[in-house]
Amino acid sequence: MEAKNNLRQLIQMFSPFDARELDKIIDCFEPRLIKKNAILLAEGEISKEFYFINRGCIRTYFITKQGHEKSRYLMIEPSIGTALTSFISQKPSFEFIDALEETELLAISHKDFYRLVDEIPQWKNFYLKIMEMAYSFQNRKIESLVTLSAKERYDQLIKENPKVVQRLSNKIIASYLDIKQETLSRLKSK
Repeated sequence: MEAKNNLRQLIQMFSPFDARELDKIIDCFEPRLIKKNAILLAEGEISKEFYFINRGCIRTYFITKQGHEKSRYLMIEPSIGTALTSFISQKPSFEFIDALEETELLAISHKDFYRLVDEIPQWKNFYLKIMEMAYSFQNRKIESLVTLSAKERYDQLIKENPKVVQRLSNKIIASYLDIKQETLSRLKSK
C-alpha cells in the first residue's frame, strides 16, 4: 500500500529502524479515508489516535468563547500529528480536529503508540523527536504572533508552506495566522 510505504519513509527520516521493527510499527497503523469537513475529534473528547496524513489535510483548532475558530496546526501531506495535549494526558481535548479536504490517513491508537514506546527503543527516540518538533513549532508560532506583523506572518507562511496558501480557504488561513479575513484579502491583493 502506498500510504504505508510513505509512512515507512517518513519514520526512517526520524530514526533508524531495522526491517522487523519497522514492520511491527507499520502494522499498528490502520488506513482511513476521511470525508471533507468530517470531525475526527471534538472538544471534550479524548484524543485516542495519532495520524499520518498521506493525502489531504487536517487541522487542529479551538473555538473561542465568541465562537471564532483559531487554527493551531495544519497537517498537509505528508505529515504527522494529533491533538497532542489530550493524546499524551488522555484528558478531554480543548481543541477539535477536522478534515479540510478529503483525506487519506493512517491512524495508530494511543495504546499501540505507547506499547511501541515501551517495546522499541528507536520508537521512543522517534517519539522524543516528535515532541521536540512540536515544541519548537509551537514556540515559533507564538514568537511570530507576538513579534511579526500580519504581513510578515503571511509572507513567512508563503515561504515555509506555500501549499497552505494554494489549497486552503482564506477563512482557514486567516484563522491560522490570527488575522481577519479582510486583512488577509488585502495582503493577498498586494
